[in-house]
Formats: sequence, structure tokens, C-alpha cells
Amino acid sequence: MMSHLRLLLCALILGLACGRIDAQAPTPTPTPLPTPALGEKKFAPPALFEHEVVSFINLLERYHYNRDNVRPAEFGQLVNDYMAEFDGQRLFFLQSDLDEFSKRYPPNWLYNNIASLGRIEPAFTIYSRFQQRAASRIEWLLTELKKPVVSEPTPTPTTEQALDLTVEGSYTVDRTKAPWPGTEAEADQLWQARLKYDLVQEILNKKTPQQARDDLAKRYERMLKNLGETESIELAEIFLSTIARLYDPHSVYFSPDTFEDFSIQMRLSLVGIGAVLGIEDDLCVVRELVAGGPADLSKQIMPNDRILAVAQGDGEAVDIVGMKLRKIVEMIRGNKGTKVKLLVQSGKDATKRKEIEIVRDVVNLNSARARGAIYEVPNPDGKSMRSIGVITLPTFYSPDSSADGADKNSASGDVARLIEQMKQAGIQGLVLDLRQNGGGFLHEAIDLVGLFIRKGPVVQVRNYYGNVDVDSDENDSVAYDGPLAVLVSRFSASASEIAAGALQNYGRAIVIGDSSTHGKGSVQQVVPMREANSPYARLSGKAGAVKFTIQKFYLPDGHSTQLKGVVPDIVLPSIDDFLPIGERDLPHALIWDEIESSKFDGRPIDGKLASSLRTLSQERQKQLPEFSYLQKSIDWYKTKQDQKTLSTNLIERRRQKEEDSAFRKQMTETRHALAAGNFPSKEFLLGPKNQANVKAAPEDGEDEEETEDESKRIDVHLREALRVVNDAVSLGDDHPSPAKPLTLAASEQATTKKVQ
Repeated sequence: MMSHLRLLLCALILGLACGRIDAQAPTPTPTPLPTPALGEKKFAPPALFEHEVVSFINLLERYHYNRDNVRPAEFGQLVNDYMAEFDGQRLFFLQSDLDEFSKRYPPNWLYNNIASLGRIEPAFTIYSRFQQRAASRIEWLLTELKKPVVSEPTPTPTTEQALDLTVEGSYTVDRTKAPWPGTEAEADQLWQARLKYDLVQEILNKKTPQQARDDLAKRYERMLKNLGETESIELAEIFLSTIARLYDPHSVYFSPDTFEDFSIQMRLSLVGIGAVLGIEDDLCVVRELVAGGPADLSKQIMPNDRILAVAQGDGEAVDIVGMKLRKIVEMIRGNKGTKVKLLVQSGKDATKRKEIEIVRDVVNLNSARARGAIYEVPNPDGKSMRSIGVITLPTFYSPDSSADGADKNSASGDVARLIEQMKQAGIQGLVLDLRQNGGGFLHEAIDLVGLFIRKGPVVQVRNYYGNVDVDSDENDSVAYDGPLAVLVSRFSASASEIAAGALQNYGRAIVIGDSSTHGKGSVQQVVPMREANSPYARLSGKAGAVKFTIQKFYLPDGHSTQLKGVVPDIVLPSIDDFLPIGERDLPHALIWDEIESSKFDGRPIDGKLASSLRTLSQERQKQLPEFSYLQKSIDWYKTKQDQKTLSTNLIERRRQKEEDSAFRKQMTETRHALAAGNFPSKEFLLGPKNQANVKAAPEDGEDEEETEDESKRIDVHLREALRVVNDAVSLGDDHPSPAKPLTLAASEQATTKKVQ
């Protein structure tokens, strides 16, 4: 949820309080800083922001689930963590900067001034130092790039006045856990390796040495420009979010703009023209059009078009060249039924310009809605086929009751509609795909589980005081009672883990996928600062919000999904298991624990059935060529992951690239051959037929597998999940059955209780 500032920097480099301490400690006299190379821009918080900061800390101290574990002493991590927000690769700051700021802002000083007075001066002082370090470093880099680049061996030794890419050298590609350079000389040495690494990367991307130098120079100049455009509210957002993450990884502060974007994503609707925008060489570029949105329906604008100016209705056009993307988006969004005029340049042809007018309307983000397909899966005898449905749910979204005219879409409602359509089409089994589902509204997860069980507890929620609420499905009706599998991955988190775990507890589904899900077993609440801060309530305009953890949730059997996640009944080999993407990999993650089981009429899938399905799957994993393909991909990835450093010798890197290209070519050929065996399918969409957004043509260097035609892709995990469901059907009446209705006694037990 960080601002675009952090994303741009990352792209370049890896491109109400209890027991508060009295805030009367003297403020240390700041060490004078040199005049910023970027000018005399002064950062300052918005009006009344001190009140918002105090309210923000009050909310965390009074209501955060983990509040007992964050004391003033923990604020000692704040300086280091905030510096890392801008310089995660430890390239710009020096160790002396960390030492200086840690001494200037000791833990008690930070806590007292922030919690009681709302002062966030360190956010601006530390960033100003980053600006200076970055500006100085960019000036150094631009000077270095004036040197000739040696890309081929020469008979005579090169001098220090050349960037020699033929000599031995290496660069550590991941420095997130490395120390900051100790001296300027050490930083110079580090950047000399980094610069060669970047040049090699560009030349390997089919550029001449001169083109590589020019492109890198433009990249650094853009970074310098971005540094100068940073706003105070962006720094405040990052600083307060850094504080919130001392409590747990999922607590953050939202600036007004980020809060608006968050709300849009959760509700899947907004009012605007329906275009995804980006910035390229200071020009606003249309990346894609939202299917069915005003821009798409107008047929006046296309992906890759450049927007040069924006006018409101009959107002005067405002030139937006060089403007920050956030400001451009604000100008193009607006109220439903209003007009916006755009001066558009067709693609990169500066001579083709036109003025277009679009009426803003509700834009439903249908590409993120549930979608379905029915696959014809061969039976083990190879002579017949079964129809198995697949429903993919990217997130647990909920309707926006405040959006006039918006479709009242909900995750559970959309899944119910797809189930009905598929039942009418005659499916004999179903796969619920939650692999990319990072969560969403918890009540939608409860309603989703209710589509597959009679009624009963779905999730237990415990607060700071140990009180437990049991949230249940109260609806007797069942939308689908046939064989069911839930497909998960390490990216399945939060509400999706509740859904998968509850269906597993009830024995209603067999869970298939990575070795475990993400492991996020906590509940967050979003509180608009306008509601938490009385001075802000009187102001017009947008206000920020805080998202913080208030509860932990548990499955019906009392097991937490925190850290451990949901462990599938059938585990499939996956690259995800070797990525640092789980809850365990996040700092300040909450601990795992468990509580009493709720009273529910269900039990895990019969052990014999689960064992039979697992054995059949394991045999296929040993025999089918697609699993050999998958294992080769995993082994190759692990080898690359183990390479902590990369050579800055162009000749060596060309050799490595040739080997990698040969491997990728072989894997592509294998993938295409395997894709020929994809099961025939029919798609079911709830949005317009052209639900897929209209995207720009792929750029050079994009991953081939991500951009190639659907018919040439292979989804090994989905294919195996379809086979497992098919096995369950073949095994007859022993397949997972719907849970029986709760007895009265069980219903009476499913109430709020306190766990000792």
C-alpha cells in the first residue's frame, strides 16, 4: 500500500493512549545540514496533522491486538526501518547517517514527541538526507556514464577513465540484509560494481553500449526529478506506516489518496473513465482499458495512447506533461455523469493528436470478479469424459452501497451464480481456485463457505481480552453438494485461508496446493481518521485512515492459521515454497496458537478416501511429463536463487544468458507440447463478454509465458486438481459429502465464549 514514490525507488534499485510517558524531554539541537542539491523545498505536515498523529498512536495503543508488545523502547527500530523504506538495498545512505539519526532521535524522544505532540520531524529530516545522498550519487553516476564503455577485450589494458565490462567483477543483487556503506569511498566502490551490473543488464537486452549509457542516464535523471516531486503527505504516510508495522506486518496508515484506492479495490468499483494509466518519459500513457468502462465503450482512446492535457467539462485544459501520476488520476476521476476532455496523442506519433470527450460513469472492475469454466476431464479408462467446473475467486469483495448505480457485486453472490450456471450445464465436480486470493471481507468468506455446508460455525474470532466470537453460516440451504476441491497456494491468505480451512474441517472439500497457505490469521479494521479525530471531522475534503489488527481468527476446530496457514491434504511441488512470501518471512508477525474447538457437526474427510486420493495423485506426479517439467522449473529456479552475486563481466554474462536462453527455449517447447493436452473448456463470465481488460502490446523483455497465447500455457496444479476431483467421483459414494444440519444443542454452543 506504499505510495508510488517507494515503487519508483525500488524499481530503480532492483531496480487514545494508556500509560503514555510524559513528553517533556528536551529536544536535541539538530546538526546543521548542507543546502539540499534539489533546492530549498521544505517539508511540513498538513494542517492539524499533529492531532491526526496523536489519534493514530492512540488507536494503536488502545485497540491493537499486539499492543502489550510495543513499548517506547521498540521505537528504537524506527530510524533504521524508515531509512530502509527508501534505501532497501543499502546503496545511498551511509552507516554514519544511521548512527547520527539514531543518536539524534533516541527511542524515548521519538515516542514522546510522536505519541503526545504529534511531531514527525524525523520523517522529513531523514528523507532530506536521502535526497542529498541520492542527488549527489546521481551526479556521480552521470559523470561516470560519460566514460567510454569497454564491452569487448582489447589488446591494451584499459584505464580508470573507462567502464571496462571485460574484467572480472561481481555484484550482490540482494543487499536488503547488508549493512550500509561505512564511508563514501566504500559507497563509490559499491556503486562502481552496481553501474557495471546495470550496463551489462542493458546491453544483454539488445542495446549497444551507447544506448545502454543513454538509457541509464535518463533513468537516473528521472529519479532525480521524482525526488524533487515528493510531497510531505507521502513521507508522513510512509513514516506512520513504519510505526504501525512495529505492531504487526498488516497495520498501516493510509493517506487520503491511498485510502481512496484501497476502498476502490475492496469494492471493485469507482467513478471515472476506466483506464489504467502509467508514466513514461514524463508522459501519461494508457496501459489498459477496463472492459465495459466509459473509455472502452467510447472507442476514442486505445492502450499506448498518450494523454497530454485534461479539461473539466467546458473548462480550460491543463497541460499534464511532467505531472505526477496521482494528480493526473485525480483530475480524470470525478462524479458520475460529468464530462472530462482529454487531449490525446495516438501512440508515440506526436503528429497525431485529437481532443476527446468522455462522460464519467461507474466502472466495475470485472476482471477481478469471480469467473468460471467447465473442463472436460478424461476418466482413468481414457474412453469417457467428465465435466468438472472451476471457479476462480481473486478476492473476497463486497458491494459498495454508497456507489449510486453500481452493480451490487459480492464474492459469495457471484460464486453462487456461477455454481447455478454450472449445475445447469451438468458438472459432476467442482474446483474452487483461491491460489491468488489474498483475502478481503471476512463476512464474504463466511457466506462462501455457507454455499457448501448446511449451517454451522465457520470462523472463531478472539480479541485482545481473550473473548471469542463464533461466526457461523445460518442458512440451511446448500448451493452445491457434490465433490469439491479447494486449490490454494502460498499467496492464499487471510479470508481465503478461513474458507479453505473451514471446508477442510467439515470434510466438505479436499484441499490441494503448495505445502501451506500464506499464514495470515489476523483481522484488521479500517478506521477513517475523520471518525477518530474531531478536528478533522469539521474539515471538508478527503482524510486518511488507519488499518490495524484487532483480532486473531481460528478455524472451527480451534486451530489458528497464523504462521502455519492451512496445510493441504494433497501437496503439489511448487516454486512458491522457495519464495520468501509467507507470514513467517514478515517482521513482527504474530505468534501461532490455538483455542478450544467450537461445536460443529463435521469432521475431516475420511482417512481412507484422503489416502486413496493422495496415492493416486502421487503416482501421477511420478509418471506424468508435466510434473517433470514442473520439477525442472523448480530446480532451475533454486539454482538461480542460490546465486547471491552476479558477474559484471559481459562475456561471462553472455555465456550465462546463452545457457539460460537455451534452457528457456527447451522449457517453452516442452510447455507448448504439454499444453496441447489441455482439457477442453468453456468459459463462464459474470461481466461483459470482453471481461478481460484491453491491454497494451507487450514490451521487449516481458516474460514470454506471461504474454503468450492462452492455448500455449499449462497450469499443472489446476490440471491435477481436476484429476483429483475426477478421482473422487470415480470412487463413488465415499466422496466428500455435505455437512449435516447442526443439532439444537450444537447451535446453542456456537456462541460467544471466553477461552481461559
